[in-house]
Amino acid sequence: MTSPADPATSALSPAVKGALTRYRVIAYIVGVMLLVLVFVAMPLKYLGDNPSAMNVVGPLHGFLYVVYLLGAFDLARRVRWSLPRLILVALAGTIPFLSFYAERKVTHELTRS
Repeated sequence: MTSPADPATSALSPAVKGALTRYRVIAYIVGVMLLVLVFVAMPLKYLGDNPSAMNVVGPLHGFLYVVYLLGAFDLARRVRWSLPRLILVALAGTIPFLSFYAERKVTHELTRS
C-alpha cells in the first residue's frame, strides 16, 4: 500500500481515493467469502451432507457481492471507466482468487502516474 505522502496517490482526488479504498476493502472481503463458500461450505454441503455452513455463507456472500458491485460502480463512475471495463471488474467477484487480482490491478493503474 502506498503512503499518504506518495505523489501517485496525492494526484487522485479525495473522492477517488475514498472510492478506491472502499472498493479495495470490499474486494478483499468478497474474495475471502467466495473462497470460504467454494472451499469450505460447498464441500461440507455436497461431500459431508451438512448444509448449515452453506445456508449462512451463501446468502452472506450474495449480499456482500451486491456491495462489491456498488463499490465497483462507484469507482467506475468516478474514474470514468468504460462499460466493458466495469463489467470485467464486476465479474471478478464471481471467480475465486480473481477479485484479489482485479483489486491489485485497479489499484496499480490508478496510483501510478
